[in-house]
Amino acid sequence: MATSLDPKLPVSSMLAAASLDFLSPELPPPDNRERLLRVHLSLQDSALLPLKHTTEVIRVNGEDILPIPEMPDCVLGICNWRGEMLWLIDVSHLVGLSSLSWRKQGTATPFVVVTESDEQALGLLVMQVEEVEFHSLENLQAPTLGLLSPGLMPFVLGVLPNSGTPVLDVLAIAQHHFE
Repeated sequence: MATSLDPKLPVSSMLAAASLDFLSPELPPPDNRERLLRVHLSLQDSALLPLKHTTEVIRVNGEDILPIPEMPDCVLGICNWRGEMLWLIDVSHLVGLSSLSWRKQGTATPFVVVTESDEQALGLLVMQVEEVEFHSLENLQAPTLGLLSPGLMPFVLGVLPNSGTPVLDVLAIAQHHFE
């Protein structure tokens, strides 16, 4: 009876019988985490925005914003962004928190996170932009009313399991704005 190292066997049979594990090292599992941008809606409240909808982060001066009459209070107006009209939404005010008091003299100009959905650009005004974090959105938990303010609930994809940090739904914010 021939063994796998028997010189009488053809080379192809010996190769098939040999373990080739050393040629194919174990690859790490694919990273299914998404990149999320941490933003502050107030001094105490932060949230995460999926970067897949984010184009850039800019600052806009108050004099560059054209107010639009008869719009909800959370809609600050429009400004010029790359030659296009960019609607600006005060996210803090939208979700029921205090409006950012950025028009007062001496306060820092807030950040505008430019997002795009359905080829429509929308500027989300936030107090502060932090770092990019990586999280698996598969692990998001349903938001609970006691954990989040009622105004925030319609705009949340879910919350991170350990921290309770909400992940905002950019599409829901855009749809609310254009209703």
